[in-house]
Amino acid sequence: MLPDDDAFLSEITLQSGRAPELVPGTTCVRPAYSAVMPSRIAQVAIDAQQPQVIAEFWCAVLGWVVHDIEDDIVWCIGPADGRWPGIDVGPTPDAKSGKNRLHLDLRADGVSTEEELERLLALGARKVDIGQDTDVSWTVLADPQGNEFCLLKSTVQELQASLG
Repeated sequence: MLPDDDAFLSEITLQSGRAPELVPGTTCVRPAYSAVMPSRIAQVAIDAQQPQVIAEFWCAVLGWVVHDIEDDIVWCIGPADGRWPGIDVGPTPDAKSGKNRLHLDLRADGVSTEEELERLLALGARKVDIGQDTDVSWTVLADPQGNEFCLLKSTVQELQASLG
């Protein structure tokens, strides 16, 4: 069992005199657990009143396929080659309320961000305001059942070029 975060941060802060900093390009691990293989994200779960509708939306957005339909209620989707992570879309009787605590950030790949935004809107996404500033570099969207996601300003190719 891992020590609780507050105790861990307090211990590191007392030893060094300051809170630990996350540095781009470094691994974020607790020193006592650095030799342990990290977990991998296998699936992201989305609750939906109409799982098939949301699974089909995300398959169209990402160019993915349906791998399985578990018990005729949970739609398991992912890349055609089976790579991880995938998305499991399961049923809920509840309508979405409030802002998502976790969301997906997308980048246009092979097209401009503007072209990708138009494609996402044509697939059923809609622009939403969750209180973001007007000058942010991303567009906040929602899937057909209101789950937010973002389209980032720079494309995959622009990001790769900036990284060298």
